[in-house]
Amino acid sequence: MTAKNRRRWNHNIHYHPRILRAVPDGSRRALDVGCGEGMLARALRRTVPHVTAIDLDAPSLDQGRAYRDDIDYILGDFLSHPFEPASFDVIASVATLHHMDAATGLTRMRELLRPGGVLAVVGIARDTLPKDLPRVLAAVAAGKAHRAVRGYWEHPSPIVWPPPVTYPEMRALAAGLLPGSRYRRHLLWRYSVVWHKPRD
Repeated sequence: MTAKNRRRWNHNIHYHPRILRAVPDGSRRALDVGCGEGMLARALRRTVPHVTAIDLDAPSLDQGRAYRDDIDYILGDFLSHPFEPASFDVIASVATLHHMDAATGLTRMRELLRPGGVLAVVGIARDTLPKDLPRVLAAVAAGKAHRAVRGYWEHPSPIVWPPPVTYPEMRALAAGLLPGSRYRRHLLWRYSVVWHKPRD
């Protein structure tokens, strides 16, 4: 990681390590869905020989292409781009599923993942108030503490708010579409889903 990237922090970057730890040994091809300016794609490239990164936002991709690397950046719609089915060992996505129909997005990722591959998603869902108020207050306090120490990097990509799916709805979607997946809700307004596609 470059010194520039080490200085960056926000709620999405905070959970990049969760995705990177999920990358299986021997992975040859990775796909970063909704890559933005490519920070996660560059991290994946340190261990995966071929990384493809796709996004709909041209200015963000232009920033990614300014780095000296061999990542294959694609301007396009992940849902309709003609990727080969079962062609990636790793599919990663951060804060992207709420930009599309989540069920459609997860189904597409499942189709593009090879048997034995890993899907790792960090996403944003909607709090359910007043039930989630204690979580929200804890997240605000933790976020302020992180910002005080590390600052906050504003990413260049478009924002969708509020997220259309609640945390319980996202958990149910993952369980239904990705049997055996590990869902976890995190403190800083994020959830993660990690799924190993069966070989059979």
